[in-house]
Amino acid sequence: MALAASRPEAAVACWFWDEHPWRLACQAAPASSRSSMLCQADLPAGPFDLAVLPVPRRGEAEFTRDVLQAACQRLAIGGKLIAAVDNPDDRWLRDQLGALFAKIAVQPFPDATVYVALKQSELRRVRNYRCQFAFRDRGRLLQAVSRPGVFAHRRIDPGARQLLAAAEVRAGMRVLDIGCGAGTVAIGAAARDAAAAVHAVDGNARAVECTLEGAALNGLANVTAELNSTGVYGEPGAYDLALANPPYYADFRIAELFVRAAHRSLRPGGQLIAVTKHPAWYEEHMHGWWRDVEIAPSKQYWVVRAIRA
Repeated sequence: MALAASRPEAAVACWFWDEHPWRLACQAAPASSRSSMLCQADLPAGPFDLAVLPVPRRGEAEFTRDVLQAACQRLAIGGKLIAAVDNPDDRWLRDQLGALFAKIAVQPFPDATVYVALKQSELRRVRNYRCQFAFRDRGRLLQAVSRPGVFAHRRIDPGARQLLAAAEVRAGMRVLDIGCGAGTVAIGAAARDAAAAVHAVDGNARAVECTLEGAALNGLANVTAELNSTGVYGEPGAYDLALANPPYYADFRIAELFVRAAHRSLRPGGQLIAVTKHPAWYEEHMHGWWRDVEIAPSKQYWVVRAIRA
C-alpha cells in the first residue's frame, strides 16, 4: 500500500498465499486501477522491476527458498529484490540470496537486516520444490502432491493417518475435510467409495492446488476443493461427516474455528471426527452443543468424535 501510494505511476501487485491476511488487506487497501491484491498459489508472472519480500526469522526454510527463487525468476534483468529478515545477525538469508544473485548490498539495522539484490542474468539452475509422494489407505496405494508452505510437505502427517483410520465413508455420503493441507485425508476418503462426495477446504491457496492435483493423479472425480478461511462454506447443514486435523498454535483459536465450521456445515445427526495431541480443550468445550462426545487415544494422538445435535 505504501509503495502504491508513493508511486502512483507504478503497477503494484501484492501477493498472498493465505486467504485470511488477504481478506484483511483487501478490506484495508484503497481501491486502485494500478494495484492488485492477489491470493494464489504462486507469485504473479511479471516481469517486475522490484520485488519486496519480508522473511520471518523462524519461517519455513524451504518455503523461503522457493519464494526467493520465484521472485528472482520474475524480475526483469536489472530488477531488484529487497529482502528483509528480523535478525540483525543474519547469515542464512544472505547465503540463500548468494545462490541466486551475484550482486548483493547489505543494510544493517538494530532489529533487522535488509538485502538489496540486483538481477544481472537469468538463473542457470531452477530447483523444483514440488513433491509427489505415495501413501497407503486400506491397502490402496494413493498419490499426493505437496509444496513448501503446505501441511504436510513431502509426507502424510501421522495425525492424518489416525483420522483416516477412524473415518468410515459409505456410498452417498457427503464428506467435508476442513483444513485439507496437501489433501491426503480428502483423497483417502474419496478413494473409499466413488459414490461419496468429498469437499476439501483450506485457507492456503497452495493446499487447494495440491489437493486438486492429487485427486486428479488418482482419478478421483468425487473430490472438490475450496479456498476459504472464514469457516462459512457454500452449503451449511449439508454434510454427513466432517474431518479435521486442526493446528495446535494460536491457543486453539483455529481448532475452535474448525469445530464451529463443522457444526455449521453438518446436518443434524452428522458426525465430526477430529484428531489432536491435546484433548483437554475438546473435553472442556465440546459438551453442551455436541452430543455423544467421545475422546479416545489412537497411538500418539486422540480421536474426538461428536454428533451434531
